[in-house]
Amino acid sequence: MKKKKKPGTWVKPRHKLVRALLSVTLGPVSRLRYGVRITPLPKAETRQMLILYNHQTAFDQFFVGMAVRQPIYYLATEDIFSKGFLSKLIRYLVAPIPIKKQTTDVRAVMNCLRVAREGGSIAIAPEGNRTYSGRTGYINPAITMLAQKLGLPIAIFRIEGGYGVHPRWSDAVRKGPMRAYISRIVEPEEYQALDGNAMNELICRELFVDEAKADAAYRHKRSAEYLERALYVCPTCGLSTLESHRDVITCKACGMQVRYLPTRELCGIDKPFPFRFVAEWYDYQQEVVGKLNPDEHLDQPLYRDRASISKVIVYERKKPFRRDAALALYGDRIVIDEGKDNELTLSFSEIRSASVLGRNKLNLYHGEDVYQFKGSKRFCALKYVNLYHRHKNVRNGVDHEQFLGL
Repeated sequence: MKKKKKPGTWVKPRHKLVRALLSVTLGPVSRLRYGVRITPLPKAETRQMLILYNHQTAFDQFFVGMAVRQPIYYLATEDIFSKGFLSKLIRYLVAPIPIKKQTTDVRAVMNCLRVAREGGSIAIAPEGNRTYSGRTGYINPAITMLAQKLGLPIAIFRIEGGYGVHPRWSDAVRKGPMRAYISRIVEPEEYQALDGNAMNELICRELFVDEAKADAAYRHKRSAEYLERALYVCPTCGLSTLESHRDVITCKACGMQVRYLPTRELCGIDKPFPFRFVAEWYDYQQEVVGKLNPDEHLDQPLYRDRASISKVIVYERKKPFRRDAALALYGDRIVIDEGKDNELTLSFSEIRSASVLGRNKLNLYHGEDVYQFKGSKRFCALKYVNLYHRHKNVRNGVDHEQFLGL
């Protein structure tokens, strides 16, 4: 019988070289693309840390890497590990720590402990999602337990202005002020004296950033485009379909039109609009969905869309499943290619988890299968996650629960 090969170390000497190379290549690219002002830690600050950062842009991890003068091991969703050769290259160069999104991943915790034992610093975005609204989103209290297990100094890394420069729902990067910096380091002696609730409150408070304010200008001629990736409830007619062009978003049902201003404010075109910022509109949408009765939407779909579907072989690759499939979203299920011979029903009661990846991809964890949906640029993956969680909350008897997946 062959002896089982012992795993090598996670932390490799080559990661220092890779970090140095990335800092002189991706560093300037990040600054040019986002115009971000990054405050680095002093050169003398080289100790091992757990870095917690709020998540605003696709380049956030590079901002962290430019501020900290040592290799960082990032917690990353399984999607980047399912890209074949590219995933292998990423693993070799920077060795991110994989985690299954929207699930309790014990293996991810064990890998974090392993990296910490080997002397590596770890970076995590506790939201697990880029903000859609400009406000720091839900932070799972599990981050507190992990931080306590690691026992490392906690560096709070704040990104401010990232939502103004590049909102998650947009393809357009705007010009405007943005900064990234470590606001404080919480020493183990300080947080070990706190109970779990107090420590969680500290983390949430220190990472909270609210960009629902008109304190700067972020200019682009297509400033509102693809806002429908984040919004699908009209304050006039309820669940609806929105469509954006340039700096205006329109409700296709009632014709309501709203302009997105450089100050991040909203302005009604033909009549006053009830919300000043996207965050207020987003909160209203959460309230509407949080009161929706899924059982009233079992006969007719709430929405119809089209998307290409892949089956994800986790940590390996993606296998095409259906191209340009028709989706029907009901209160308790998603039906794919409804009425055809190959009709497939994904019941919410059989779905373990649902998540949005990147700007607009939808992952559904159904039994042993992971389905990834990629629609058009106007596809709204968020509504599928929100309505799935609404159904789950009602079925679990927590009708008051407002957490809708992000």
